[in-house]
Amino acid sequence: MKSSVRFRFALACGGVFVFVGVLLVAALAFVVRQSLEPRDGLRQPRQINAAGRTIWPGTDEYYIAGQRVAQVRRVYQADTIKNVLVWGGVAVLAGGGVAAAAGWRAAGWAMLPVRSVTARAVRVAQSHDLTERIAHTGPDDEVKELADTIDIVLARLSRSFDGQRRFIANASHELRTPLTINRTLVDVAVRRSDASEDVKRLGESLLVVNTRHERLINGLLALAEGEREVLDRRPFDLADVAEHVIDLAAGEAKEQGVTVHRLLDPAPTAGEAVLVERLVQNLVENAIRHNHTGGEVWVSTRRRTDRVELIVSNTGLPVPPYEIETIFEPFRRLHGDRLRSDRGSGLGLSIVRVVAEAHGGTVTADPREEGGLTIAVELPQESA
Repeated sequence: MKSSVRFRFALACGGVFVFVGVLLVAALAFVVRQSLEPRDGLRQPRQINAAGRTIWPGTDEYYIAGQRVAQVRRVYQADTIKNVLVWGGVAVLAGGGVAAAAGWRAAGWAMLPVRSVTARAVRVAQSHDLTERIAHTGPDDEVKELADTIDIVLARLSRSFDGQRRFIANASHELRTPLTINRTLVDVAVRRSDASEDVKRLGESLLVVNTRHERLINGLLALAEGEREVLDRRPFDLADVAEHVIDLAAGEAKEQGVTVHRLLDPAPTAGEAVLVERLVQNLVENAIRHNHTGGEVWVSTRRRTDRVELIVSNTGLPVPPYEIETIFEPFRRLHGDRLRSDRGSGLGLSIVRVVAEAHGGTVTADPREEGGLTIAVELPQESA
């Protein structure tokens, strides 16, 4: 388990105090022991006065008295050193706790500028406005250097995203225009009265290829558009969007022989309705196209506490659980559909995921036991 910088700083302060305190107590015990050792000239006194009489060296009484004095000195020395070690150790431990507490407070005070920078960085990240800056005004230290570095990174990201938006706008025009012209020319050539059957078949094939290219380009542009942050959040009802998409897909569902069921309860949310419409459209179209004749699709919306939910389920071929995560990757298809162009460009669920994440939502997919998929999209509920 990793500890915080503040905790490590407090632990270091307490540890240093205890280490230095142990050395001081050990040195003090050594000095006291040396001070209590008998000195020269005091080891063998010339005489001992006891009970009003004098005991001279060489007698038994003198020897016994000397042993008693030495024993008392040793006991006093041991007790004194023990008291120094015990009370010194207690004082060192208590001081270590106080030092750790002081280090904790000091670390909190020292980390205040870092917390301020972190709070501003979080606010910039949550606002999705890369034009904001931390603009730290503290002293010229490491914290200011970090804040200035973050501001530089934000400025570069802002320029990068602006360039990406301009590129998307230009690419949208430059890529779609030639395809539109090609489709018009081929369509005119096919509809000519003198066009042979070979020319018509070739023109129809070219129209299919051109349609696939248009779908691919639209998907890539939508994917790039969905990956950017959502700045313009306007309220709308997810149920209205789902109902509109189902009505648009009714013709395709009828051609495929698929029945679409709807259970659309109010689900107020906020964001860019055009992007969310693309999300719902991709899910409904996938549910219809990756189905079988006589299959069914269920679309429902509902509100859950602080979230709204869109659920799209469909019948179809069984989906292995281990392939669930891969279907959200670009150009990934199931059941060997990589070469088929009539089922999309392989970007549908990738777009669903990036659009949901751009709105602060999530996407989950689960295989149905009878075959097909159940995909659930959760988005934040519109705040009152």
